[in-house]
Amino acid sequence: MDDTLLRSLTPSVLGILVRRGADFAAAEDAVQDALVEAVRVWPTDRPRDAKGWLVTVAWRRFLDATRADVARRRREDLVDEEPGPGPTPSVDDTLQLYFLCAHPSLTPSSAVALTLRAVGGLTTRQIAQAYLVPEATMAQRISRAKRTVSGVRFDKPGDVATVLRVLYLVFNEGYSGVVDLAAEAIRLTRQLAASIDHPEVAGLLALMLLHHARRAARTAPDGGLVPLAEQVRSLWDTRSIAEGIEILQTALARDRLGEFQAQAAIAALHADAPVAEETDWVQIVEWYDELVRLTDSPVVRLNRAVAVGEADGPRAGLAALAALDGSLPRRAAVAAYLHERDGDVALAARLYAEAAEKASNLAERAHLTRQAARLNACLNARQ
Repeated sequence: MDDTLLRSLTPSVLGILVRRGADFAAAEDAVQDALVEAVRVWPTDRPRDAKGWLVTVAWRRFLDATRADVARRRREDLVDEEPGPGPTPSVDDTLQLYFLCAHPSLTPSSAVALTLRAVGGLTTRQIAQAYLVPEATMAQRISRAKRTVSGVRFDKPGDVATVLRVLYLVFNEGYSGVVDLAAEAIRLTRQLAASIDHPEVAGLLALMLLHHARRAARTAPDGGLVPLAEQVRSLWDTRSIAEGIEILQTALARDRLGEFQAQAAIAALHADAPVAEETDWVQIVEWYDELVRLTDSPVVRLNRAVAVGEADGPRAGLAALAALDGSLPRRAAVAAYLHERDGDVALAARLYAEAAEKASNLAERAHLTRQAARLNACLNARQ
């Protein structure tokens, strides 16, 4: 079963159902039913036209649900509109669906959550982790968003800022390991940049290119994470870095700074350093100060503490870290790193072990566990 194929076809199939008159929530349910049926049938009876098969099955499931709801005024009309099997037009509706999901009737956070679930293909757990909230809380938010847009006509697209937030989160999920998601986010952001003259769209595209350029160096042959300072920089994609920096410089010249441009500027400073020791941490701290001003995000403040520790020493970084909530994800890992640099190996080892227990993915957990083991080995050797 080709999961990548199913994921790539889902937005177009969903778009076809919406254009045919299905309300969004019902269309999404129908498409999910069709995907389940595909998983059951395709291994032994693969259709020649995968997209046409999914459209046909999803539409039939939607019609079955509509017939069961006697209150729907358009029941008989929808039955007549049932498509037959066969090839369907190859139209990429994904970006349009992102805008439609960012509906004015939804709050920005609800629109992002709904789009990530319905179009981006992320699970509720993945979305909850991105938002730093419990999975049950995110499930309720998505359910409320579905109820809000149920029966709403999707003819009023949402704003660019919400769509950019969705694309950013989809990219981050892909950057954490699912490469096709990251590449898809870059593709859609390129489309958006080609159709909208907006400095933050350009900033996001530059940010994605600069981060994606380091993909080949981020993991070791055994699958373990490689920290930025230890990455083999010759593996970085210099063409993507050059393109990202050029796009960023053009955006910054318009003097309409936004958070994605600021993040891209930080990524560009990392990319510009031939070796980790030559990183301009002082300037990176200045850009984090701009990000704090723009977002007041606790995650930004956490990253700023790391930069301060590099620019002004570990104790300065720990002082910046002290102001942050102890429950903030990855705070323990940052504290461990700064305490190790400050010479407190025992405390750093305990904090690395604590951070490993809280890690949200296996690769990160394994990396933090190795760090704790490395420091514990050093402590044992001293005894």
